[in-house]
Amino acid sequence: MSEICKFPIILVHGLFGWGDDEGLNDRLPYWGANTCNIKQHYTEKGYEIYAASVGPVSSAWDRACELYARIVGGPVDYGKAHSEKAQHRRFGRYHAEPLIKQWDSDHKIHLIGHSFGGNTVRLLAHLLTYGAPEEVEASPDDCSELFKGGHEDLIASVVTICSPHNGTTIFKAADKFKILPLMKLVVYNYMGLMGRSPAEGTVFDFHLEQYGMSDTPGKKDAYPLRRARKMYGKSQDNAEYDFMPEGAKKLNDIIDISPDIYYFSYSYNAVSINFNGRHHIPWDTNFKFLAVTSSIILFYNHFFRPAGDYIFTDYANDGLVDLPSALHPKGEPYKYFDRNDIRPGVWNVMRTLQGDHGTPIGLFTPVEETFALYDDMFALLKEVEDRETGSIDKNAAADENTDGPDARTYTPAQVLPKPKVKNKPAKNKSKKKNEKTVKEADERTEAESDTADTADEGTGE
Repeated sequence: MSEICKFPIILVHGLFGWGDDEGLNDRLPYWGANTCNIKQHYTEKGYEIYAASVGPVSSAWDRACELYARIVGGPVDYGKAHSEKAQHRRFGRYHAEPLIKQWDSDHKIHLIGHSFGGNTVRLLAHLLTYGAPEEVEASPDDCSELFKGGHEDLIASVVTICSPHNGTTIFKAADKFKILPLMKLVVYNYMGLMGRSPAEGTVFDFHLEQYGMSDTPGKKDAYPLRRARKMYGKSQDNAEYDFMPEGAKKLNDIIDISPDIYYFSYSYNAVSINFNGRHHIPWDTNFKFLAVTSSIILFYNHFFRPAGDYIFTDYANDGLVDLPSALHPKGEPYKYFDRNDIRPGVWNVMRTLQGDHGTPIGLFTPVEETFALYDDMFALLKEVEDRETGSIDKNAAADENTDGPDARTYTPAQVLPKPKVKNKPAKNKSKKKNEKTVKEADERTEAESDTADTADEGTGE
């Protein structure tokens, strides 16, 4: 029996990412970043693996449509009803060749999405399972097969890594601190100019021909920059809105979990608690810029978080995504991972790992650590295949415990790594101080430790 996956694995990048279709990927692969090439490494081991290219700033809906068209070949169809609502073109580029030669119930695929790629693959799985009735009604004669549903048997598993299932604080913070308008001005103009440059489609590709921000490959049909920028900017059909908690909620209201697909979520946390248990510090970042963004999330959550808001209930984050948001979509069934109890139709939430948002794609990460993650992940996908083929009983599972600690949202005391600052008695900076002063300092330190222990016990209720 083969020890590698027999089904193809499709990797889907996140925000501002890229895939095999962009020339940039040859020099700086998204999956591997500046340390390795994940796709190449596992291809050499015999895996059939692809790094798909979709819109780096497009909405989850548009990206899901683009991913489907890339897999099967043919034109990108965003759907008549959706396109009219979003006020952009219905059809995008044409893919002359399918990414996968044979895709049916006997030849399924594994979908792995990093960051916003996770939201993308979730929506694709939903559309293949349940379809989009409004699209069938809007264009019954030329509706894409994607919107008809009934194809859940084409996907073996969905894996999300550091995905903002319930939105992320960083965009809320950028909006609160008046940074977002400036970011949008710069990014929109950059996208419009690059979309008309020779680099578009060769070095990098924004996939925004539906808004006329760039030419459709093989055509010269971009709108005037001012018009295209206005169309894209006033729309909620973009990644910016889907990253916001309110946008993520609307997306979650659309998406339903498929009962026959295996779901796994991986999350990372870069925040530590200091020795007195009171301060959260982003120590565990390989990419130090993410220590800055993690600090912004911590600051926003401490001073501005809305009372009772789901994604603001935990200080832990990976520098871009709050930990509770990365664990699983709110409202969908989930259980914490148990290798003896792997089930379809429920989120199998993996243990939170130490690192930042770029760690799982190899950004400034030791190569052996990156490959260890995917070795374990692909072994898990192989086990899923064995269940699909009957080598392992697909329905074999222990009784689910919904009353224990696994049924709760993680709290900082449960997921954060051990403090890196040892809890030592306060040092006497002046050797001339008398013993009474030293004793008082030690007593203060013990009192702080007792307070921290009491606080930790409270998080387990």
